[in-house]
Amino acid sequence: MSRIGKLPITIPAGVTVELKDLNITVKGKLGTLTQELKKEVSIEIEGNQLTVNRIDDEKQTRSYHGLYRSLINNMVIGVSEGFVIKQELVGVGYKAEAKGQVLELALGYTHAIHMLLAPEILVETETLKKGNPTITLKSHNKQLIGQVAAKIRSFRPPEPYKGKGVKFVGEELRRKAGKSAGK
Repeated sequence: MSRIGKLPITIPAGVTVELKDLNITVKGKLGTLTQELKKEVSIEIEGNQLTVNRIDDEKQTRSYHGLYRSLINNMVIGVSEGFVIKQELVGVGYKAEAKGQVLELALGYTHAIHMLLAPEILVETETLKKGNPTITLKSHNKQLIGQVAAKIRSFRPPEPYKGKGVKFVGEELRRKAGKSAGK
C-alpha cells in the first residue's frame, strides 16, 4: 500500500468536493479547481474525509494512487488556504514592478522583460532600501504558481560565483570559490 496514497484527506469547512464520472471538482473561498482522474483510481467521500483507492496492484496503478491523492490534497489546500511563493532578485540594478497582471523585470539585460500572468495569480513586488527586490506570487493553483515561479527564475538563474540572479527566499545556494590566482 502506498504510504502517501492511503492517507485520508480532511475536507475543511467551506470546501465542497464533487465527483462526476472521472472528474473531481473542488470549490472553496479562493476558487474552483477541476482534475480529471484515471480509471485505475476511485474516490470515496465519507463525511469530511476523502480517500483514494486503487483497483489493482499493477505498477502503473500504484503510482497513480499516490499521485492523485497528492493532487487532490493540493486542490483542497489551494481553495481553502492558497499557496505563496516568494522570490528575490539578487544583483545590482535588478528591479521588479507589477502593473496589474503584467510583471516587469529588469535583470541586467539591455531590455526589460514583460511577463503577462494568468488571472488566477496575484503578484506583488516590494523594494526595500538596502535590500533585494522581492516578488510575491499568490494563487490557489499549486501547479500554475510553481510553473510561473520557474519561468521567472529561468530569466536569470542564480550563478554560483557571486550569487546573482533570481532565487527563492530562504534558498541556500552552493557557492564556488572562483579562480585562484598566483604562482
